[in-house]
Amino acid sequence: MTITWRVPLLMVAGIVPVILRPAAGTAALWILLVVVLALLDVLLAPKPASLEISRVRLGGFRLGESATSELLVRSPTRRFRALVRDAWQPTAGATRNRHRIRLDRGDTTRLRTPLRPRRRGDLRALGVTVRAFGPLSLGARQRTIPLEGSVRVLPAFESRKHLPSRLQRLRELDGRAAVRVRGQGTEFDSLREYVRGDDVRSIDWRTTARSRTVVVRTWQPERDRRVVLVLDTSRTSAGRIEGADGGVPRLDSAMDAGLLLAAIASRAGDRIDFIAGDLRVRSRVRLAGQRDVTQRLQEAMADLEPVIAEADWSNLAGAVAGLGRHRALVVLLTPLDPHAIEESLLPVLPVLTQHHRVVIASVRDPELEATAASRDTIEDVYAAAAAEQTLRRRDHTAAMLRTLGVDVVDADAESLPPALADHYLQLKATGQL
Repeated sequence: MTITWRVPLLMVAGIVPVILRPAAGTAALWILLVVVLALLDVLLAPKPASLEISRVRLGGFRLGESATSELLVRSPTRRFRALVRDAWQPTAGATRNRHRIRLDRGDTTRLRTPLRPRRRGDLRALGVTVRAFGPLSLGARQRTIPLEGSVRVLPAFESRKHLPSRLQRLRELDGRAAVRVRGQGTEFDSLREYVRGDDVRSIDWRTTARSRTVVVRTWQPERDRRVVLVLDTSRTSAGRIEGADGGVPRLDSAMDAGLLLAAIASRAGDRIDFIAGDLRVRSRVRLAGQRDVTQRLQEAMADLEPVIAEADWSNLAGAVAGLGRHRALVVLLTPLDPHAIEESLLPVLPVLTQHHRVVIASVRDPELEATAASRDTIEDVYAAAAAEQTLRRRDHTAAMLRTLGVDVVDADAESLPPALADHYLQLKATGQL
């Protein structure tokens, strides 16, 4: 039960009869009258449970996009005046979710609530609250009806704007003769006449014996290669890179870079595998032969959240080994945190680099450069010294990784996806993949 603003207004209106006939009984009689009218109005109000409410199922959409929650409300028995609230958890970003309805018997209406989620994953509805008013609108019956509903919010994939230009470059690489590098690659391409400078190991002696000239085989890099994306969901991925809307989580930026690389690699004919984890493997997806690789990858990433624990890289490296011994491009989407890398990642890198081409893709915080360059006050000088030390440690760690044969792509959140994609295309162009 609830009352409306009309009940206090009627109480205030009781001042008039009290002024006309000043007595305690007049005030008491007026209060009793208002209470009786309010109770009678509540009794005459329809029961909220008599409404038939159903929810239109929502599909998945990307973080940052808007969606609409729809309710179908029908009054099968009588006239209905009510206020309906479609309640969602706060991170769903529901706005204008209170709807006033007037239904005659048998009428149906559709109520729309805009949603703009602020995080990934499955976001759930909390129920539908119905406040049914009586004929005088003094009181109302109220009840929250549990009505299941959810929406799956996928990673934003902001870097998809870079996809057309990178696919154009990929088509150019496929059409250029320079992609077929002499003496490199493992797939047979064609036979041609020997010219000075050719590797003698590429001579096809059987064909040469049947012809008047020396014939060599040409090779091209394999198209059906394997790309393994390893997403770090440990504590280092929980930090936020300062920017619009309060900053971007490192984990989301790494996802963005992985999605762009997967989209390009799948178009190039490569097989994509995905592993995410920290202390343990949180997700493992094999996408070979899948049509919509990015959609499947977004579904796998949607529920992932940072875990406040160190990454167990020996466990993650074991998961990579479990995918097969065939040589692959292994992309480690992890922050270039010197302590975490030196303590956990370095011991397992020799095993990975022995069998695979390894790339570390890290989100760089531009705030560090800005802080290191500021010298206005004493506090700024101390902050700049700390930032400079952090940058030097990162650069030292990156140099150490490169000496171990690991490629390092370190860029800010917006630049990392295209930088990683360009590095992949460069490996393709030079026949190293």
